Amino acid sequence: MCHTEIFCKYDDFCKEFEVEWSKLLITSNLKCRNRQGNLSLSERMTIFTLFHQSDYRTFKHFYNSYVRKHLKKDFPRLISYERFVALIPSMLIPMTVFIYSQKGKCTGISYIDSTKLQVCANIRIPRNKVFNGVAARGKSSMGWFFGFKLHLMVNDKGEILAFHISAGNKDDRIPVEEMSKEIYGKLFGDRGYISQKLFKNLMDKGVQLITTIRNKMKNKLMNFADKILLRKRYIIETINDQLKNISQIEHSRHRSFLNCMVNILAGLAAYCFQKKKPSIRIKSNMLEQVIC
Repeated sequence: MCHTEIFCKYDDFCKEFEVEWSKLLITSNLKCRNRQGNLSLSERMTIFTLFHQSDYRTFKHFYNSYVRKHLKKDFPRLISYERFVALIPSMLIPMTVFIYSQKGKCTGISYIDSTKLQVCANIRIPRNKVFNGVAARGKSSMGWFFGFKLHLMVNDKGEILAFHISAGNKDDRIPVEEMSKEIYGKLFGDRGYISQKLFKNLMDKGVQLITTIRNKMKNKLMNFADKILLRKRYIIETINDQLKNISQIEHSRHRSFLNCMVNILAGLAAYCFQKKKPSIRIKSNMLEQVIC
């Protein structure tokens, strides 16, 4: 999707969002300036999203070398890089609302997984002050890390249904019930989601949790269609890989917690704008068999 289409989508969203957002602000008797900045909210969100779709590894290089040289006609009132970075935290809430407005529809087949977001090397954990008291040490299949976890739920078309960001030491099973409020059918996950209590709570809501089994667990009979779909869990692993290696939601150069959160959200927004998403082909008769 070109930057013009992205800007138009953001601009239409911001026109409605800013009106509703202004109604929720707490009023005071103090006089405050409400001057329009050189770059509007939709322009800032567009530029930051374009960075997560580009091949540049740092936003500073992208903004100074690409935006200010090649997109000057599209953004005639560009501000300095330092000023843009100072305005990044203002995109936190609108970016969150925008992603939820772009989430896909449940098809009866959903996948859930979590991935680590390491904010610094393990050897630098005692010296890290940016995420002190916010991030935590956790352990993944790749070993110990310090940072956060991104919990993601997608449908068979690769569209995001829900997401949750937690500290690195949080159990993967904790946010599942909150994330699965608006889905139905079957939810596929790895062995990290094995829980009899969670399975029962989801079943009461009309969602069947299907996971792989641990090495010492007894194998149970499973529907052939469910067994095939469980093997298709690579779809969400592919999405996590794209978010990290293309959208760059994980790096160790953060100097602000809010900027880190906006960086993750902008990466998710860039993925939402992606026209060709990882998906699996499911025949209509197989879909009816799975949902039933």
